Amino acid sequence: MPRDTAPNSVLFVCLGNICRSPTAEVVFRKFAKNAGLTLRIDSAGTGAWHQGEPPDPRAQATGERRSYSFAGQTARKIEKLDFGTFDLILAMDSTNLRDLKMSCPQAYRQKLKLFLSYGHADKTAGLTEVPDPYHGELNGFDHALDLLEIASAGLIASLT
Repeated sequence: MPRDTAPNSVLFVCLGNICRSPTAEVVFRKFAKNAGLTLRIDSAGTGAWHQGEPPDPRAQATGERRSYSFAGQTARKIEKLDFGTFDLILAMDSTNLRDLKMSCPQAYRQKLKLFLSYGHADKTAGLTEVPDPYHGELNGFDHALDLLEIASAGLIASLT
């Protein structure tokens, strides 16, 4: 993707594609719609442990309290084809970014970034990664959602 071309597609990636990346997908989908942008938006995981499963019920409940819909989402593993298909591939943390870089063809590596790179440091408390709430307390899902909303707003601002 040339630097002066706005992306037409965005892929969000976390480990299992059941909490952070599907939540990022629904949040950004709503932000893009509200901004009048028509983009292809999807999510995937670097692992296939939850392939075909819906998002984590805790992630869904947290998102639904803020009017996000997870209807029809199922987990999937990133595929080689995704690197050429999507204009931006946004990882939730540095471990997943590293794993993406290891499997991404060199020609597409400029598409890979941390999603929170679009957040404002003053609003994200200087965090560069969205913490994985899967094994933590329930409030971890709220914190992750807060960060995903901040990064989504920043990404929308960069596109408009």
